[in-house]
Amino acid sequence: MYLVCLDLEGVLVPEIWIEFSKASGIPELSRTTRDEPDYDKLMTWRLGVLREHGLGLKEIQEVISTIDPMPGAKEFLDELRSFAQVVIISDTFQQFAMPLMRKLGYPTIFCNSLEVGEDGAITDYHMRVGNSKLATVNCLHDMGFETIASGDSFNDLAMIKNSKAGFLFRSTESIKADHPEVPAYEDYDELLAAIKEAAATLE
Repeated sequence: MYLVCLDLEGVLVPEIWIEFSKASGIPELSRTTRDEPDYDKLMTWRLGVLREHGLGLKEIQEVISTIDPMPGAKEFLDELRSFAQVVIISDTFQQFAMPLMRKLGYPTIFCNSLEVGEDGAITDYHMRVGNSKLATVNCLHDMGFETIASGDSFNDLAMIKNSKAGFLFRSTESIKADHPEVPAYEDYDELLAAIKEAAATLE
């Protein structure tokens, strides 16, 4: 048996922090896991920027309400779910993800959570498990599943490389250059075909 494991941001929906950076006029918040491999370092820095500007969960959720899945993402996911079980494994947070899950047809998602004060300020974040993407696929393996994985960022590489088949999708040129052993795709049809081919070897 196998499961397909997908990253969320950059694969199915735009990067939330980039969209919020544009809407808030704070360019430094456009930094993502494509730029910073250390997620804890990145999030600690983001929360500091939010505090500095007096911004909280409400302002971010208002921007998220305007975000739609990337063109073709819903159709890709629907087709994928017609022949495979799919789990989205993301380092985003429940408070960010749920409106986007509605627009994607409520797929299963494993993500993290935020701690929010009474004033709406984001005071802390709680990771579901350390090194969550790798830890999750390893647990799935322990449960008897094989995995096929795809993502776009530094924090997806361990999940991709520790799956039976793994693919980069719309990644950066530098990540693709540093990891030429990982097949990379830019188009949903190409990614779907690669997943189907990998799945056929696991059935």
